[in-house]
Amino acid sequence: MELTSPGTTVGVVGGGQLGRMLGEAASPLGIELVVSDPTPDAPAAPAVRDQVLGEFDDEATVRELARRADYLTYEIELADPDVLDAVAEDTGTPVHPHPETLRIIQDKLVQKRRLAEAGVPVPAFRAVDSADELRSALAELGYPAMLKAREGGYDGRGNVPVAEPGDVEAAFDAINGPAMVEEFVDYERELAVMGCLGADERTTFPVTETIHEAEILRETVSPARASEQVRERARAATRDVLDVMQGRGVYGIELFETGDGEILLNEIAPRPHNSGHWTIEGCHTSQFGQHLRAVTGLALGSTGRRAPTASKNILGDVDGRQPARLTGVERPLSTDRLSVHWYGKREVYHLRKMGHLTLVGEQNASAGGLLAGIRDAAEPLTFAETD
Repeated sequence: MELTSPGTTVGVVGGGQLGRMLGEAASPLGIELVVSDPTPDAPAAPAVRDQVLGEFDDEATVRELARRADYLTYEIELADPDVLDAVAEDTGTPVHPHPETLRIIQDKLVQKRRLAEAGVPVPAFRAVDSADELRSALAELGYPAMLKAREGGYDGRGNVPVAEPGDVEAAFDAINGPAMVEEFVDYERELAVMGCLGADERTTFPVTETIHEAEILRETVSPARASEQVRERARAATRDVLDVMQGRGVYGIELFETGDGEILLNEIAPRPHNSGHWTIEGCHTSQFGQHLRAVTGLALGSTGRRAPTASKNILGDVDGRQPARLTGVERPLSTDRLSVHWYGKREVYHLRKMGHLTLVGEQNASAGGLLAGIRDAAEPLTFAETD
C-alpha cells in the first residue's frame, strides 16, 4: 500500500451533493475524482478533477468514466448494474460496491426478501401487483400500512400511506407500477448506522437518531436518544446487513426502534447517506473519507465520534422552481462550533436538499440542547423569492 503523485483516480457515477462531498474528502487522501452526471456543471464539479456529461445508466458514459479511473463507485442508485458489470468485465476497472449489491437494493422487494432470508429483522411485507392484491395483503397485515414502489423511490417519493380500505385504489394508482406493502411500524424513533466494508475489515459509525417529517430527513443527532442495549441491537443489525452486501464501501442503514426496544430494518443505501453527513465534523473519519478508503483498498479510519453532534438539512421552501438565493446566513455562520455546507445547486424547488448545517457540541452536550441550538441557528434561513 502506497501513496503516489498523481494519485489514484476514482470514477463516480453521479455528481450531486454526495459526489461533491466525496471530492472534498478525496483531496487529503491524494485521490482524484472524475464524476459523470447529466447536468452540466453538476454540484460536484467544483470539488473534482473533471465531469463526464451523460446519463447515469448510459453505457458510453460509464465506459469513458472507467477509462479514466482506477476504481468505479456510484453515489446514486440510478446507476445500471448491468452496465457496471459489463464495463468492469471489459475494462478491468473494479466497481465497489459490487453491481450485485445494487441489484439487491434497487428493488425494495428483492432487498427485503434477501435480508429476511439472512435473518435480518424486517417489518412484515407482501408483494402487490394490483389493488385487489393490496386489499388481500392488508387483510393480513392490517391498517394502516405503507405502500412502496419497488424501484425508483427516494426521500419519501414512491411511498404512499394506506390508512383505511377506502385508500387502496388511490394509493395503488399513485404508485403506478410494481409495489410492495409493509406493515405500519409504531416506532419509538428512527435510527441510522453507517456501516463500511473494507478490503479485509469492516467498521460501523456511531448510532444516529434521524428525525423525519413527511418522509423527508430533517435532522440527525448522535448519540441517539436510545439505551445502550438498543444501540447495540442497531449495531448488530448493521453487521448482519453487511454480511449480505458484496463489495467495498459505505452503506447507509436505516432502522426503526420499536416501542419495546427491538430493531427493524427500514431501508439500505449502497453509498454515503444523508444520515451520515454529521460525520464530516463529528467523527475522526467522515463517511466520505471512509468510502474512498474502502473503494481504493486503503486501511479504514477510526469511526469514533469527536463529540455529540447534530445536523439539519437546508431544504427548499419555495413553490415552483427558481434560482437558488439563500438569505439569513449570518446567524449560522457566526454560531460557535457550527458548520455550513452549501451544495452549489443552481436551482431550488420545494423540499430540494440544498445544503446542511452541523453543530458539534461539548462532550456533555445533550441531544435536546444540540437540536435546539441548530434549530435556532437555522431559523432565519429562507430562499429569496424571485419574480
